[in-house]
Amino acid sequence: QVQLVESGGGLVQPGGSLRLTCAASGSIFSIYAMGWYRQAPGKQCELVAVISNGRSTDYPDSVKGRFTISRDNAKNTVYLQMNSLKPEDTAVYYCNAEVLRTMKEKWPYEYWGQGTQVTVSP
Repeated sequence: QVQLVESGGGLVQPGGSLRLTCAASGSIFSIYAMGWYRQAPGKQCELVAVISNGRSTDYPDSVKGRFTISRDNAKNTVYLQMNSLKPEDTAVYYCNAEVLRTMKEKWPYEYWGQGTQVTVSP
């Protein structure tokens, strides 16, 4: 199986920065897209950032210019650098990855991490 483990969440003041890390391990042949999602209390889960295995990226307008997603394919790891954080960025952040577990699989499986809390408050 495949496990995704996030780290780096915490409490930060408005205007501050945090860097989230998500490491994938287990039976991995190749990883397609990797992404970060978030869910605030009472709100739907939303995409925060996504990066392809070719390193093309996409962000919603709410975080564009403040968040940067990157990946290290050799380490099966994805990062989310979050700058100029706002109280509305407070949420549980989840890592997502599309994984081919063997070279025989034709379509990737989708895996999720357990989530890491980010709280932006004075």
